Amino acid sequence: MGSDKFERHRQPWRQDEIQKLHLLAGKGMSVRAIAKALTRSEESVKDRAKADKLTLTKLR
Repeated sequence: MGSDKFERHRQPWRQDEIQKLHLLAGKGMSVRAIAKALTRSEESVKDRAKADKLTLTKLR
């Protein structure tokens, strides 16, 4: 468990990361794909998206 731990713990969001999050969310990418693209945890991506009032698609 935890073999693909790539997230950076408690790093503040940079402006370019926020723009990329908005772009990827707008394209309808999954939370997992966005998290991997930004090298952040899915939880972090969800929290930031919620703070920015973005809707994320949930792929199952």
